[in-house]
Amino acid sequence: MSGRRRAQAAVVAVTGPRDGLAGLLAERLAARSDLASLVVEEQPTAASLAGVTTVVHLTPYDEPADVRRTAELLAAARRAGCRRVVLVTSAEVYDAVPGSAVPLPDGAPLRATAADGSLGLLLDVERLAEEAGLAVAVLRPATVVGAQRWAAFDSPILRQLSAPRLLAARGHEPLWQLCHVDDLLAALELVALANLSGPLPVACEGFLRQSVVEQLSGKRRVELPASVAVSTAERLQRLGISTASPRELDHLLAPLVVGSDRLRAAGWSAGWTNEAALRAHLEQQVRSDSHTGAYTAAGATVALLGTAALVRRARRRRRGL
Repeated sequence: MSGRRRAQAAVVAVTGPRDGLAGLLAERLAARSDLASLVVEEQPTAASLAGVTTVVHLTPYDEPADVRRTAELLAAARRAGCRRVVLVTSAEVYDAVPGSAVPLPDGAPLRATAADGSLGLLLDVERLAEEAGLAVAVLRPATVVGAQRWAAFDSPILRQLSAPRLLAARGHEPLWQLCHVDDLLAALELVALANLSGPLPVACEGFLRQSVVEQLSGKRRVELPASVAVSTAERLQRLGISTASPRELDHLLAPLVVGSDRLRAAGWSAGWTNEAALRAHLEQQVRSDSHTGAYTAAGATVALLGTAALVRRARRRRRGL
């Protein structure tokens, strides 16, 4: 590569835990010949970012400390004179709202409200991006599959698959949209080198109706009136039986599907379909037996209703003896 071309080429820094997306993206970028330089650090300083044009910060937002580190990263990038920072949150920040367009445009307003847990942390990161004082690209993937170290991997929509049945609200057909980690990494690689900033949703094209998810997973549905499903989830949370927020049921009542328009216009396309991504996730789930954690609001509701049905059946049998 000539000196002139090297002077014009990007200097990219990848930050965040190396056992997650940061390490995977660094491997992809290291194989490229069109970078002037690649910096890989878990916790960079302004000094270590000197001369860097773009910083790609990849960390799972598991706790408030992760948000603080992102704020420190943005401040260090600003002091170092970096031109752009790339962050990743989630399409969940758009929120599932009745009447929403399918798919949502990239620049749709964020309807999610402040909340505890990972969504609240992601909204904090979105606010940091708005106030950063430099160009920031924010990738917002749909539910990520195929990545063990990412906040969205153990998302409510996937943990539903650990319940004995899938919940549906009467009169509403839930829509599922996924993002395979391979496609997320491809999008990150493109954005690291392209002059893109602002919101950038990432997802498989289209969506799966829950009836298709039921066929692929071999799980039947429990269908309830929306008011019953929500009130049951609220009661479970209030009694401390479930720690899951009733907000997790929003996707049962309204669509949340994104289109990735700006990424596609820049040359990115999803290599995975929603169906293929779900099949791969289900196979991985069987191999790893990893989804044995707490139920989602939907899963807890289904489990409670299933238990109540068994109790009623047992009582009828006793009365018949």
